[in-house]
Amino acid sequence: MGAQQVAERFAELYGAEPEGVWAAPGRVNLIGEHTDYNDGFVMPFALPHQAIAAVSRRTDGVLRLHSADIEGGAARITELRLDALAPESDQEWTAYPAGVVWALREAGHAITGADIHLASTVPTGAGLSSSAALEVVVALALNDLYDLGLQRWKLARLCQRAENVYVGAPTGIMDQTASACCEPGHALFLDTRDLSQQQIPFDLAAEGLRLLVVDTQVKHAHSGGEYGKRRAGCEKGAALLGVDALRDIPYDGLDAALARLGDEEEVVRLVRHVVTEDERVERTVALLRAGDTRAIGPVLTEGHASLRDDFRISCPELDLVVDTALAHGALGARMTGGGFGGSAVVLTEATEVDTLTKTIEEAFAAAALKAPRVFEAVPAAGARRLS
Repeated sequence: MGAQQVAERFAELYGAEPEGVWAAPGRVNLIGEHTDYNDGFVMPFALPHQAIAAVSRRTDGVLRLHSADIEGGAARITELRLDALAPESDQEWTAYPAGVVWALREAGHAITGADIHLASTVPTGAGLSSSAALEVVVALALNDLYDLGLQRWKLARLCQRAENVYVGAPTGIMDQTASACCEPGHALFLDTRDLSQQQIPFDLAAEGLRLLVVDTQVKHAHSGGEYGKRRAGCEKGAALLGVDALRDIPYDGLDAALARLGDEEEVVRLVRHVVTEDERVERTVALLRAGDTRAIGPVLTEGHASLRDDFRISCPELDLVVDTALAHGALGARMTGGGFGGSAVVLTEATEVDTLTKTIEEAFAAAALKAPRVFEAVPAAGARRLS
């Protein structure tokens, strides 16, 4: 799938050539899970997998949407009136692009309509930000076509608002920022409080290393209640500790903070994860800057234990990936994404990729589980115009 194919399909659907074609990637989060909505630190990088959108403007207040990836999508075009767009009124896939249009208009931008055809190679439900890729590619296209002049971080904020308010998923800012702002060959060290960014070189191949993504094929949904419960618990912890966000609890003051929470067992676990995870992000950045990439492996593994035992968002399939990889020589492994399914990442020597892949696949087969999808994660470019 490429820009030309998507443009040709747009012309078949809408009877005219698109004004342009844009792309926005999915992402893998190397470290920093469930810290973004706590004003903390994250470290994602963009994947080669991407959402592509062919788009043209309209002037009649109509939004027409089509996806190549929806069953029955060969003929179905969804038509929406811009003045009828309202939060949580649309629970289909169209909520993501429609929510972006709603957020732009709510922010005062004069969007008068669009024809959009979308196609994506980002696996859905795998914790790789397929929804953020859809949001960002639409936002970037409309930003260009309507000459809105919005910076990438602002587009990410508007996409987050679309997902939080229009779709009803209480996600943080990481996914949209990663899709909009990542650079090839780098991981993005993002402070989600002030959105300051640092591009950290992350060229695993040059060091004889690989990072595998293992999609367990167990689907998850951010709008599900468990994700929201974790976020509410973190907010409760911040309130009980008298801080704006858990980001404000220093790592060296964690024990004292937990003692103040008393018998709030669940809140204690959530707070401990967030504070230690922020420290793991900072430790990972320091190791990468020092050129000691292999040493981040144990940090990734620590992160998985925290997500499994304190945040309690892992699942048997994710644990199987991590345990199997570590038992067969991986340098480190952890679940990535929102949890309750999705994907894990495995840091390994390049020479061990085939053996590890086969071993993980055999472990899933022995457990009578659906075969996982395993691929190499190579830091790719963020959102951009293709034509």
